Amino acid sequence: MNNNIKFREANEEDTFKILEMIKGLADYENMSDQVVATEEILKEWLFEKKKAEVILLEVEGVTAGFSLFFYNFSTFLGKAGIYIEDLFVYPEFRKKGFGKMLFKEVAKLAVRRGCGRLEWWCLDWNQPSIDFYKAMGAKVMDEWSSYRLTGEELNKLAL
Repeated sequence: MNNNIKFREANEEDTFKILEMIKGLADYENMSDQVVATEEILKEWLFEKKKAEVILLEVEGVTAGFSLFFYNFSTFLGKAGIYIEDLFVYPEFRKKGFGKMLFKEVAKLAVRRGCGRLEWWCLDWNQPSIDFYKAMGAKVMDEWSSYRLTGEELNKLAL
């Protein structure tokens, strides 16, 4: 690996950068209005409760991107997998192979930790990302649909 490229686990001091990249990803996905995360919320869930992890990609000492991920579990495999919630590279670092390096770093981590799979979602309209993932051997799970409960619906069901 090029000595000017470094991957490292994020720490609490990186919270501002993480939130900035989350907002950058949301802007790219036309979902900025859905970001309610704050630095305080991220500090609590990432660094106090440790419910997800973040790997930062640095190029010549500058943060170029990140991946936020957490464990899921496959009952069929009988072991954990890693679910990638976000993978983001700043626009000025795109088309240079950094996204692939970051994705491969998460894959290496999954293998080192003995995980059985690596999973993520991708928006149907995001053809550049779809092409990127397929080029790395990913398979589209067309036979599955995603479901979600949030906010009022989640609270109502929990009563």
